[in-house]
Amino acid sequence: MSATSKAGTDGDEQRYRAPALEKGLDILELVSRASEPMSTGMITQALERSTGELFRMIQVLEHRGFIEQVGGGYLPTTRLFALGMQQAPIKSILEVALPAMRDLAETTEQSCHLALRTDGDIVVAARMESASLIGFSVRIGYRQPLVLTGSGTVLYAFQTPETRARWETTFDPNTPGDRLTAFRARADRAQANGYDEHPSDIVPGIVDLAAPVLRGEIAAAALTIPFVRKVPLKVEQGHALQLVGEAARRISAELASSDVRA
Repeated sequence: MSATSKAGTDGDEQRYRAPALEKGLDILELVSRASEPMSTGMITQALERSTGELFRMIQVLEHRGFIEQVGGGYLPTTRLFALGMQQAPIKSILEVALPAMRDLAETTEQSCHLALRTDGDIVVAARMESASLIGFSVRIGYRQPLVLTGSGTVLYAFQTPETRARWETTFDPNTPGDRLTAFRARADRAQANGYDEHPSDIVPGIVDLAAPVLRGEIAAAALTIPFVRKVPLKVEQGHALQLVGEAARRISAELASSDVRA
C-alpha cells in the first residue's frame, strides 16, 4: 500500500470515529450484560477508563433515561428496548399478536408472552397477564440465553441450517458442549412437532409451552405459556399446548396478510 493510500485509510478511520459516542455505547452494552447493578467504579474498571472520562457520560445516560440508579449501581432501563420496538416489522408483529395473546390468556387463565431473538438471547417483547388471581409472568425486556428457554428453542428450530450456524456464533462461548448438543436435539424435535413442551430450566415447577410465529417457514417470534399447575385448573396442560399452537398459527396467518397488504 502506498503512503498516500495508507494516509487516506487512516483519515477515513479518524473521520468515522466518535469517541464520546463510543464511550456511551460501551457503557450501555456493559450494563446491559451485567447480572447486577454496576457502580461507577465497576464500570470504569471493566472498560479500563478513568472516572473522569466516564462520569459525565454516565450522568447523561441517566438523565436521558437509558440507565437508572438501583442501590449503589446502574442498570439499563427499557428505553432503548422501547425504541427498538418501534421498528416497523416488530411493531406489526406486536399489533397482530396482542389480540390473540389476550384471547389465549383469558381462555387458559395462564399468562403468555411473545419473545424475539437478540444476539444469543431471547427478549420478551410483549406479555399478557393471566386472568386468574394466580399466575406466573415475566416482564417486558426480560432476557435469557436461547439455549435455556422454550422460546429460544422454537426460534432456533424454525431457521435454516445457515442461520442456525450463524446464531450459534453469538452463544455464550462457555456453553458446555453437551448442553449445546441437547439444545440442538430439542430444537429438532420442536421442528418435527411444531412446538416445544419442556420443564423450565430457570424456574422449577413451570412448564414452558412454546410455538413459533412464522413468516413463511421461518420463525419471527415465539409465543409461550409458562404453564402453572394450580387449583382449580381451568385448562389442562395438553389442551393449553394445543391452544398455544392455534394462537401462534392465527398470529402467523394475520402477519402474512398484513405483509401482503403492505
